[in-house]
Amino acid sequence: MRHVIALDVGGTGMKAALVGAGTAPAGEAPPGAPVLLHQARLATGRERGPEAVVASILDFAAELRAYGVRHFGEPAVAAGVAVPGIVDSERGTAVYAANLGWRDVPLRALLAERLGGIPVALGHDVRTGGLAEGRVGAGRGADRYLFVALGTGIAGAIGVDGRVEAGAHGFAGEIGHIVVRPGGIPCPCGQYGCLERYASAAAVSQAWAEACGEPEADAADCAKAVESGDPRASAVWQHAVDALADGLVTALTLLDPRTLIIGGGLAEAGDTLFAPLRTAVEHRVTFQKVPTIVPAALGDTAGSLGAGLMAWDLLAPTHPTDPTAPSEVTT
Repeated sequence: MRHVIALDVGGTGMKAALVGAGTAPAGEAPPGAPVLLHQARLATGRERGPEAVVASILDFAAELRAYGVRHFGEPAVAAGVAVPGIVDSERGTAVYAANLGWRDVPLRALLAERLGGIPVALGHDVRTGGLAEGRVGAGRGADRYLFVALGTGIAGAIGVDGRVEAGAHGFAGEIGHIVVRPGGIPCPCGQYGCLERYASAAAVSQAWAEACGEPEADAADCAKAVESGDPRASAVWQHAVDALADGLVTALTLLDPRTLIIGGGLAEAGDTLFAPLRTAVEHRVTFQKVPTIVPAALGDTAGSLGAGLMAWDLLAPTHPTDPTAPSEVTT
């Protein structure tokens, strides 16, 4: 069975899949999604150093290739890999990733050599997940969408007609670094008052830990406290929602998306997040059209599906413009 290798590399763990080109059976995935023929996970092991992480990726990919030969009768025809940090997709280089200690790793060439010379696509993690959400997830059918991931930081992907826009220099979608509170909390990017310092899962965790006096409390605990009626939690949560709405309205004004997809850890709060967020956005718009605001649909398979889609695009007669050109995020 014809298939591709998909790798989603994170700071803590790697998710991988063998992805078929067919449509997944009804009820097993969103309609039109490629088939996840096999899935596997592996600890990234970043404590072992950057060279060891690269070796693990190559070994993992080789194991997936061997699995495909054994179980599907042939090796993978292409591969896609999503990584964090700054990515130069044209050169196939992982330029920089602070959490992995990488600098200028020629990952595409290394993977192609290890996998027998097959074509390899290298992409940015959030944009790759956004690609999948747009094509086969919550944004399916939308010609213009914005995917926003609320994790340790906040990053976005701008979807246009089935591809993800990288921008002239590869920094499109960096919504987490929109300044929503001028002169506010310093951000590692060098600015003050960036959105991700107020509305990321990490920011909510820190604010709630301080408010409740429990150092180990996190954003999920805050959401549960909001649901139970804790006024301290409600204040922390609304503070984050207001900041997020301010950032999103700026994005809506510039991009005019038809669908706004919210993913990442904070989105797992469900209506506890989405109900006040929709209200806050609606109260802020004037002439702008409010998009459909929906939760991401693919969960932690988005990265693998997106990497698989990138790999299949390489085999298309005329594949879309590379959706994951150079980018930097702090998630």
